[in-house]
Amino acid sequence: MQFLKILFWALLAFAAALFTFGNWKWVPIALFGNLVAEVNLPVLLLVTFLVGFLPTLLYQRALRWRLRQRLAAAERTISDLRGIEPPPVTAPAAAMPAQHDTPSMPAVSS
Repeated sequence: MQFLKILFWALLAFAAALFTFGNWKWVPIALFGNLVAEVNLPVLLLVTFLVGFLPTLLYQRALRWRLRQRLAAAERTISDLRGIEPPPVTAPAAAMPAQHDTPSMPAVSS
C-alpha cells in the first residue's frame, strides 16, 4: 500500500512538472487603480488552489477536533454513570497495531 501511495504522489509531481514546463507564461493581473501585476501561470494556479483549499481544510480539522471532544465528553459521562473508571487516552485506532486474539478451541477427538 505504501508503494502505491509513493507511486501516486510521484505521478502527480511528474504531471505538475510537465504542466509547469509547458505553461510557463506571464499572465497580467489588473489590480486596483492602474497597477498591473505579471505572474507566472503555474504560480497563479497554485495560489488560487490554496486560497480555496486551506479554509476548507481548516474547517474540516476544526470540525473533527470538536467531534472528538464531544465524543470524549460523552464517554466520560457514560463511564461516570456506570461507575467505571474511564480508559486512558491512547493513540487513534489507525495508529495502533491490530490484535488478533483468537479464543483457543478445545481439541475434538474423533
